[in-house]
Amino acid sequence: MVEKRYEWARGATLEEHSRRKHKILREYLFEYLVVRCRLPQQSRFRLAIVDGFAGGGRYRCGAAGSPIIVLEELKHAVETVNLDRAAQGLGQVAVECLLVLNDFSSDALESLKTHLAPVQAEIAASMPNLHVRVEYLNQPFEAAYPAIKQLLEAGRYRNVLFNLDQCGHSHVDRRTLIDIMRAYPSVEIFYTFAIEALVAFLQKSDPELLAAQLQHLDIEPGNLASLEGAMSKGSWLGAAERIVFETFRNCAPFVSPFSINNPDGWRYWLIHFANFYRARQVYNNVLHKNSSAQAHFGRSGLNMLSYDPRHETGALYLFDLSGRQQALGQLLEDIPRLVSESGDAIPVHDFYESIYNSTPAHADDVHQAIIDNPDVEVLTPGGGERRKANTIAVGDILRLKNQKSFFPMFLGPATGARSE
Repeated sequence: MVEKRYEWARGATLEEHSRRKHKILREYLFEYLVVRCRLPQQSRFRLAIVDGFAGGGRYRCGAAGSPIIVLEELKHAVETVNLDRAAQGLGQVAVECLLVLNDFSSDALESLKTHLAPVQAEIAASMPNLHVRVEYLNQPFEAAYPAIKQLLEAGRYRNVLFNLDQCGHSHVDRRTLIDIMRAYPSVEIFYTFAIEALVAFLQKSDPELLAAQLQHLDIEPGNLASLEGAMSKGSWLGAAERIVFETFRNCAPFVSPFSINNPDGWRYWLIHFANFYRARQVYNNVLHKNSSAQAHFGRSGLNMLSYDPRHETGALYLFDLSGRQQALGQLLEDIPRLVSESGDAIPVHDFYESIYNSTPAHADDVHQAIIDNPDVEVLTPGGGERRKANTIAVGDILRLKNQKSFFPMFLGPATGARSE
């Protein structure tokens, strides 16, 4: 596949998959900042945002590119947070942001500086609680990464977001993704790649290794060439999604492997990497606010990637109302089974850690399925019982109501055992 690069000097065209990515990025950034500025005692929040493929700032149609989206949402979030805090009688929060903008194209950077300047000037003139420092780099991302690390380390930034919206799949090394996720206490990555490029890469891999990688997907290595022609089929999406997850699952504790939903097929993936379940929880909720922007094929409860095309009828999950109704049904069945894997009880915090790498479900649907479940109860730290979904807290305990057995105590008689 020949990569399609944007022509910023003459004005780049905004394609539909990019429009959908930008809407998700915009809404997640806002939610992220609102959540991180909620502490009543808080007066300051520091973060760094790195855009590794920043582009030229605005598209030919006038729509904002990702760097301008970042500044707009910083402004929006700081205004919203401080209005809310004022209503509660709390002090204001000041936000300090280092914005690192890199692009290999000199034309893109010159265009970006022109478009970003008036937005920066407006913030400086009207937002005393928002302080933004912008650093520009003009290199391929991998070449720029050491300088980016130096900037982050010099500022001792703990809260870091990376937006890596590359063309193709080959401009960000998997080892770099791992390094990013391990380098900072609170870090997240938005990572884009074209599945066509990954399929082409897999075809060039060692045949025996490739066969081993694809065995559990029930895909023969020789069938990879035919996947491109089937990109509009749900079964193709299900198989490709699992390839994506298996490829990147070791990069971070929480990996969101959903494709961007396109009518002509699932060619582009927007992956969210996070170190904490709360980030994935918020991301799932944002996807449901943008129903049909991303797509999942398979199960919609827990164990979302366990769909077996040989034995099950899969379904397309578009994070919409019908998908949520389907998810509720599967969650009612899945949740008590997961609790039983721990015995008969599990802390809610541990439950969240267990599920948010394996479900596309909205947090509200997870909570409602817990409350509606005839086999599960929620106990407070004091021993009381929760009866409303919106009151479930991370310090609570999920417990099986009765001693319903989902698994045998032992799979069979012990071998080699002897009595004393």
